[in-house]
Amino acid sequence: MKLPKDPSKFSFGATSSTVTSLGIIFGLASSGNPQASIIGSLFVIAVADNIADSLGIHIYREITATKKENTRMFTISNFLTRFGITFTFVAAFAFLPLAWAAMVCVVIGLGILVFLSYLIGVQRNTSAIKEILIHLGIAIPVIVISHFLGQLIFTIFG
Repeated sequence: MKLPKDPSKFSFGATSSTVTSLGIIFGLASSGNPQASIIGSLFVIAVADNIADSLGIHIYREITATKKENTRMFTISNFLTRFGITFTFVAAFAFLPLAWAAMVCVVIGLGILVFLSYLIGVQRNTSAIKEILIHLGIAIPVIVISHFLGQLIFTIFG
């Protein structure tokens, strides 16, 4: 299998959109109208948060560039990666029952994180399993905490 030469062009956007989207999905799953809440929130993330993060990564890359780099390419790659992943999750909720959509999104999202963690292990010549466990060890608690936070908020305000 041929691995991407420079995963940094998409790794930030893929990680950010995956963990944020899964947090939103499981945080809002307890709401009164979860499908509309989740789809609406994912659309907002796909646009507003995506643009904010893309601008942030663009400015960061401009500040830290040690040589003439194409920061515009990193910005566009980040935006398109986040947009594509988020809309994949939106499609799942638009076309599948809620429980199925949530499971599909978990499999896709955690699969993305496993793949990126594997790339890190390969590039650093370290244990890919260790990288995968570290990153899943951060992402899974975010999802679980978001779920319980959503239930708490719905209980108090719903």
